Amino acid sequence: MPQPSTGLSLAARSLGSAPTAKPARDPRIDVFRGLALVMIFINHVPGNPYEALTIRNLGFADAAEAFFLMSGIAAGLAYTPRFIERDRLRHGLWRAVAPLWKRAWSLYLVQIMLSAAALGIFAAAFQITTEAEFLTKINMRQVFQNPTQSLIGIPLLTHQFGYVNILPAYSVLLVCAPAAIMLGLRWPRLLLALSLTLWLLTGVLRLNLPNYPNPGGWFFNPFAWQAIFVCGLLVGLSQRQGYRFFPASKALFWLSVAVLLGVLAWRYVPGLGKFLNLQMHHLREAGVPFNITSHDKTYLSAPRFIHILALGYFLSQLPSVTRLSGHQMARPFRLIGRHGLLIFASGTVLALVCQALMMARPEAAWMPWVLPAVGTAALYGIAWTAETSRRVLTAPAAPAERNPVQDSARFAAPAAEPRP
Repeated sequence: MPQPSTGLSLAARSLGSAPTAKPARDPRIDVFRGLALVMIFINHVPGNPYEALTIRNLGFADAAEAFFLMSGIAAGLAYTPRFIERDRLRHGLWRAVAPLWKRAWSLYLVQIMLSAAALGIFAAAFQITTEAEFLTKINMRQVFQNPTQSLIGIPLLTHQFGYVNILPAYSVLLVCAPAAIMLGLRWPRLLLALSLTLWLLTGVLRLNLPNYPNPGGWFFNPFAWQAIFVCGLLVGLSQRQGYRFFPASKALFWLSVAVLLGVLAWRYVPGLGKFLNLQMHHLREAGVPFNITSHDKTYLSAPRFIHILALGYFLSQLPSVTRLSGHQMARPFRLIGRHGLLIFASGTVLALVCQALMMARPEAAWMPWVLPAVGTAALYGIAWTAETSRRVLTAPAAPAERNPVQDSARFAAPAAEPRP
């Protein structure tokens, strides 16, 4: 049930006097991020039976919303301390900004690598099968029909392949994150208000970053998706300072329950969804912005946005979720969640390979059952290997056997000056 706030004053927090010591790692962060990554992989292999087990069957939002929310929380937890006023004055602003921009650059490089991998996988599939469908799927058509324009668009992030289009928006958000963190430390409510205002105006004015050579804008519109990232950022930022931005409240808890039940009814009660969607259509015709009265994903429509916020708040209030997240049975998801970028990139490549295999052999009924399961096991294996390698590399070196001759020489020699 809801936990009480720490009661720290806003003035103390804004001046940087709130506690900033690194807290114990919350297992929920890794577990939920791991679950989101696994569900993204499963949903990126369309037509498999495991899709029925993913979050998108609980309502309007899917694993992408969960990914952006968890990414915001992780960014708030990881990067906030260096932006605290006393640390910023001591070490300078660049020391705080550089890690975020370095991470954004890493995401850009991974995006280019994944785009090249997607192109190679589908080109190879065409070469082997001679099925022309491989040259038109997942936005490949432009590359083969207009290669010059497409090869300009890919490094500019204006041409994105299907299933390889989350990281561009995420990298843009990390570039802007330093300003958001500094504003959130001083005036968190103002940051939320500005974020929601931008989200609303994005729907009203149809703001988006442009595509090229295709018309239109980015599938994951950063002007809209920043809202869910900022909500997560405020959660992580406030947790780092020792308080809850979204307070623990029985009223909010039961409101989140009502929203989740209402969304399930909207989805599954016969006739109700059609009726409510019709009412939203009437509201849109009356002038209500379409990102409030639709289920659009690019503009993070209100039903999707509210659903993921309600689900996140509901889960954050259940002590059993914390216990289960720390249980040994949840270890695979914790492990996957700790290596988010590696697993996302690996999962994207594996999903595209699975897609190509299933398209090449549509008569193989076993593939939709076997390939996603094997791919998920492979993701765990990749995470385990990465974790094991990291532990080996960071383990302290074993003390060397003492040599009496070397010891006597060391004591006899003058001490060396420390290196600058």
